[in-house]
Formats: sequence, structure tokens, C-alpha cells
Amino acid sequence: MNPYIMSIFLLALGLGTTITFMSSHWLLAWMGLEINTLAIIPLMAQHHHPRSVEASTKYFLTQATAAAMILFASSTNAWITGQWDITELSHPVPSTIMMLGLALKIGMAPLHTWLPEVLQGLDLTTGLIMSTWQKLAPFSLLMQINLDNPVLIMMAIMSTMVGGWGGLNQTQLRKILAYSSIAHIGWMILVLQFLPSLTLLTLATYIVMTLSIFSLFKLNKTTSINTLATSWSKSPAITALAPLILLSLGGLPPLTGFGPKWMILSELTKQELNTIATITALSALLSLYFYLRLSYAMTLTLSPNTTPVTNQWRFNTKQLTIHLSISSIMSLTLLPLLPSIMTLIN
Repeated sequence: MNPYIMSIFLLALGLGTTITFMSSHWLLAWMGLEINTLAIIPLMAQHHHPRSVEASTKYFLTQATAAAMILFASSTNAWITGQWDITELSHPVPSTIMMLGLALKIGMAPLHTWLPEVLQGLDLTTGLIMSTWQKLAPFSLLMQINLDNPVLIMMAIMSTMVGGWGGLNQTQLRKILAYSSIAHIGWMILVLQFLPSLTLLTLATYIVMTLSIFSLFKLNKTTSINTLATSWSKSPAITALAPLILLSLGGLPPLTGFGPKWMILSELTKQELNTIATITALSALLSLYFYLRLSYAMTLTLSPNTTPVTNQWRFNTKQLTIHLSISSIMSLTLLPLLPSIMTLIN
């Protein structure tokens, strides 16, 4: 794609999210979401591969459905209450429809089925944008509306379970990361109505860890579990860090990913939601299993070789790796600073 055209689409992507961030009127927020959707579709289909075109079509249809639900819910709320303000979504019917529309936008269960299929058809760079940047605008709206609704809690619990179960039998890395995203969304939404600042912290740490793992897979050009075995001969130093980054995504101490999950479980027990806390903690074990599976495939197995030499030619990479270095360090070492960051957010 022409660099000028690419920069226009990326600028529109940022503009759409910024408009949604700054809006207090439902129509303006809806326009920001639409600009966001229309800007990323050409980026998804830029390689003209049948899989990417199929993913773009699926994404367009689901996002158009979600946008229609959001517009219908905001119009219904304005008809009932006479208010277009985002914070004035008070009636239970438009509030529930709005939650379902935003859940479809970000891929929460049971409205998640489009996300693994779409992510599988994208290249790793566009997949990274889909997994991180595209979630910011819907989350900003979710944080502003009235969340006193049992439907959202049920969807959050279902997301943590589906994100764990769905990734168990996958061999494609992009699908595994999609189910990881679904599980993390469930964790974030669970604590949203009790402590929104903790949701922000969890989202920030998830974005850092996802940036790190997507950058690592892009550096090694790996898209399936079978090709992970060649990582060791391509870049040994990065491959040695990769299992730690994956375990950080799984939430093992003393890595960064442990902090938000521990705080969320602590907050749920403070709210006397012990059953929900137990279910989500057990669902984290499901996710941890497929992270360990990836770690094993990457570090403890070798790819099949017909010659005695297992090392591949290692050319100097032309990719920028500074963002991979920074995000990897943050994914592994931020745990002691998380309480201070949480205090600053509050």
C-alpha cells in the first residue's frame, strides 16, 4: 500500500478513537466508532488474499450490526428520556441493547465468534491493531454508561470461560491470541462497575503484553504452533524471553500479568462475590495451559530436520525491535510498580 494512503488510514483510525473519547453525545460517539471501522477495513484487506478479504467482510458485517444496535439503543433512550448524553443512559431496555452492541464491538462472549475468524485472516500487524487499539473506543463508552446490569456480569464470566476453553484445541497462533483477548476482556468487564481504574490498569497491561507477543511472532514470522519450533535457531535471545512473556499473559507471579488478576480477585472478594472470583480464577488455569503449550513448543522442541545441522541462516533483521524490547521489559518487570500506578490512576 502507498505510504501516503497508509498514513491517511492510520490518521483516520486515531481520529475515530479520539472523537469517541471526547464525545458526550451518543451521535458523536457513534460517528467516531464508524470512522474507526471504515479506516481499518482497507488495512485488513490490503494484501488482497482471499482470507483477508473474507476477514474484512466478516468484520464489516459484525461492526455494522453493532453500530446499528448502538444507534438504536441511543435513539430509544432519547425517545424515552429526552437525553442524548452518554452518562444519561438510564432506562433498562436501551441500556441492555447498548451493552450488547458494545460487547459485539469488542468481542465478548457469547458475541465473540467473529473475533477468532477475523484475526486468523489478518497479518500480525493488523491483528495487533485489532487486539489493542480497536478496543479503546468501546471501552471508553462502557466506562461511562450505567453498568448496574446482571447481563454484563454473566457475559464477563462467560468470556473468561470461553476464552479458556476455546484456545485449548487451537494450533494457529492468531486464534489462540484471539481467545486470550476474549478471556482478558472478561476479566476487565468483571471489575468495571466496582473499580473502573482497575479496568484501565488491566487494559494497559494487556496492551503492553499483547504488543510484546505480537511483535515477537512477527519478528520470527511464526503463525502456527509447528513453526514456533524454528524460533530458537532464528533469534535465541528473544526466544528465551518468550515463555516468560506468555506466562505473564497467563498471570503467573512474579511477572506483570499477575498484578491485575490478583487485584481483580481481591476486589471481587471484597464485594462478596466469592463464587465469581473462584470461577474466574479457575478459568485462568485453562488459559495458562495453552500458554504453557506455546512455551513448550517454542523452547523445548526442535523442528524436523533432514540434515544434522539445526541452525538456520541468521540474517540481520531489518525490522525495528525497539518496541519489542521495551514492551518485553515492561511485561516482565512492572509488577512491583503496579500498586503505585493504581494509586496514581485513582
